[in-house]
Amino acid sequence: MDFWWILFVIDGLFFVIVAATVLYMLIFAIASLFKHHSNIPRVNEQNRFIILIPAYDTDANVEETVQSVLGQTYQQRLFDIIVISDYKKEMSNFRLAQYPITLLTPDTEIKTRARALQLAVKKLPAFKIYDIAMILDAGDLIEPTFLEEVNNAYEASGTKAIQLHRLSRNRDTDTARIDSIFEEINNSIFRKGHVNLSISSALNGSGMAFDFTWFKEHVGELHTAGDDKELEMLLLRSEIFIDYFEDIHVYDVKARQADKFGRQRSQWISNQFHSLISNIRYLPGSIIRKQHDLTDKIIQWMLVPRMPMMAIIGVMSVALPFIYFTLAIKWWILAAVVLLAFAIATPDYLVDKNWDKMFLLHVPRLMFTSALGLFGIHLNSNSNPYDNKKKK
Repeated sequence: MDFWWILFVIDGLFFVIVAATVLYMLIFAIASLFKHHSNIPRVNEQNRFIILIPAYDTDANVEETVQSVLGQTYQQRLFDIIVISDYKKEMSNFRLAQYPITLLTPDTEIKTRARALQLAVKKLPAFKIYDIAMILDAGDLIEPTFLEEVNNAYEASGTKAIQLHRLSRNRDTDTARIDSIFEEINNSIFRKGHVNLSISSALNGSGMAFDFTWFKEHVGELHTAGDDKELEMLLLRSEIFIDYFEDIHVYDVKARQADKFGRQRSQWISNQFHSLISNIRYLPGSIIRKQHDLTDKIIQWMLVPRMPMMAIIGVMSVALPFIYFTLAIKWWILAAVVLLAFAIATPDYLVDKNWDKMFLLHVPRLMFTSALGLFGIHLNSNSNPYDNKKKK
């Protein structure tokens, strides 16, 4: 078979797939420029919250989260906290037990957030009545007025599921800064941009609030490490809109080391692929029934994940000029377009003189680390089974 014919076919196939992903991101990045939920009215209705915090081997971080929740201006009688602790150290659990919370310490290792959430709901007393189930990660921090704002937002949204704006707590390393930027790009494209076009937001693993009755009925259907993607499908198949509130913040710890960043991304890619395989059968029906949110979600999972996408663009842009120069031009244009989409989606507070430098110097290194993680190769042996919880 002719070499040039093979080259043209491979180049064209990769370009169409990657260009579709870039176009998708650009459309929603532009949509994110518009304001959403500019004014949330204060409501008289005060909902009762159950706050679920799955925790694994994070010692001090979960204590900070518990303290942050207990410092709310919202009436304390209107919210309860459950920490599902899978710690190995008894002293960590001893410290947690000093707080006015419900502490669950299962006899066997939980391993996944889905099982932790199921255990928490199962252990709730039958006489306890709640309106909203809130999920936070160990290490998350919230502002004192957080529950008041969530209560107002939940009532204003008129839906059974809302996602709040997760921001980074730390930008103290190059990896953490890149992670913070990518988090905000995801927020702009997959959350704010979507709801601005009346399409459901993606869930984000934490900072999620659900109608308690709905959550209690469906939490038992979660089975994989990608529990947030499973929740998305359960909601969208039931035609429940997922709203997003940009001005209500949850502060999350970002990965400081490249190896942990790589493990997270490789796990997210694995979860995305599994979600696509498990749910692609719903695509024809969603199109016929005009379930636009469900259709969008399945198409979203069909797109090339960001790190492989950037790797393909980089390799083709660099290699093709030495093989067939004119084929490289469209890849250079595509590289400029994806950088434009990223620039639009990145909030001003994260754009500084080092923004270009980080993308040019540090992102390639992180892409390499992520590729190693995808094939099960890690630069060190430290791992956290809950690292997979944070996704777009």
